Amino acid sequence: MTETSGWDRQSKAETGVSGLDDITAGGLARGRIFLMEGDPGTGKTTIANQFLLAGTAKGERCLYITLSETDEELRETAKSHGWDLPDNFHIFELVPPEALLNDEQQQSLLYSSDLELGETTKRILEKYEEVKPDRVVLDSLSEIRLLAQSSLRYRRQILSLKHYFARHDATVLLLDDLTSESADKTVHSVAHGVIRLEEKSPEYGAERRRLRVLKYRGQRFRGGYHDFIIEKGGVRAFPRLVSLEHKTEFERKVVATENAELNALLGGGFDTGSSALILGPSGTGKSLFALTFVASAIRRGDNAAMFVFDEELGLLFARAKGMGIDIQEMVDSGNLIIEQVDAAELSPGEFSQRVRNCVEQYDAKTVVIDSLNGFQASMPEETALILHMHELLQYLNRQGVMTFLTVAQHGLVGDMKAPVDVTYLADTIVLLRYFEAAGRVRRAISIMKKRTGAHEYTIREYRIGSEGISLGAPLTGFQGVLRGVPEIIGSAELMETPQALPAG
Repeated sequence: MTETSGWDRQSKAETGVSGLDDITAGGLARGRIFLMEGDPGTGKTTIANQFLLAGTAKGERCLYITLSETDEELRETAKSHGWDLPDNFHIFELVPPEALLNDEQQQSLLYSSDLELGETTKRILEKYEEVKPDRVVLDSLSEIRLLAQSSLRYRRQILSLKHYFARHDATVLLLDDLTSESADKTVHSVAHGVIRLEEKSPEYGAERRRLRVLKYRGQRFRGGYHDFIIEKGGVRAFPRLVSLEHKTEFERKVVATENAELNALLGGGFDTGSSALILGPSGTGKSLFALTFVASAIRRGDNAAMFVFDEELGLLFARAKGMGIDIQEMVDSGNLIIEQVDAAELSPGEFSQRVRNCVEQYDAKTVVIDSLNGFQASMPEETALILHMHELLQYLNRQGVMTFLTVAQHGLVGDMKAPVDVTYLADTIVLLRYFEAAGRVRRAISIMKKRTGAHEYTIREYRIGSEGISLGAPLTGFQGVLRGVPEIIGSAELMETPQALPAG
């Protein structure tokens, strides 16, 4: 690029990182200097490579100036991600010039910082004049800071580089590994934008990485923290979900289930664009209950998605087949996406993105999350779980999706508590309970809440069999069913209990 050509100041240089352009509202402003800072291992070099590769793909000349890694190390990193560095991707490995070293200094590799700083800057500018790049990465500022030795000299050096690159309309990404004093904000005030990368190590499971845009002059950006991962092929960022940005028009209607008694209990069925929480102790059939809605949706011609945190898929497939639901057939037909989610390896941001992909790319109209107990395990704090789930449910509701969440309560009978209270977020709450009657353990179902219409306030017995879910008449002759040990107060009618109930 020539000095007189210049870029359109409204244009952006795409970062090449999935999700990061969304966070930065299109990428990095051309002809400006940006700072990316983070501890070693947070992914700065990987993102820098992706930034330059995105430029080379558009025919731009790109220059990677490295003071900390060798040319060989950078090429090995690129190879590990499956990248072939093209001819317009130039690497300049800046090493101490041998001409500046006397015999004693050659042994220690230490020499005058004044001489080295001036020579380093001179060689950077010479290489720039030789390549005339459109995009530049300087890795890393910690080496420049060490050579400057004082904050004043360091600031002057950064300012001189900024003015030089600005005159040549280069888009520059400076990397800083934060190995110096954390209070040093010299480059923050000089840079057009600042991106910080962080890595957190939970007590169990893989490390979690997140990024945040601290500053972007004259530009609105997506604030807050955003999860990201490093995988083969580079960094993928997951922009924080803001449900208000995803309003859509859809026909709100009541969708009846295939069970007449359940429809009566629900006041007709479930509403599109609403969420239902299936709450109950372990073994009451929450997962299989949710699966009946998935099967109904697919028979209606809709697509569905199911995210399973707690149960091994092979066991779930076998249990579902025992009640007449062939999950494998639904998957093979292309109508169902079912994912086994490892909470120890997945960040909340990545999970939200997976759900979004199923809705936006696969057109899923029914989504099941089984269970929130497993989702909670992936969150460092319960308050963050509530916020994540609030945005995710609001997003799904605004897409016209019917969402089913399961939560396992602690205990089996009596006073039970859920590990996280999301009852106020759900539009409908389905409560499942065990109770004892006539020497048998039975199951009861009731609707505790429904925002979108009237519902039945009775408690019904239900069972899970080879034909699916069967509901009995309201238990009007009992009192205290929800406590687990009811009392007979009238003419009590119970469902005929089979010899053996399948595990639910």
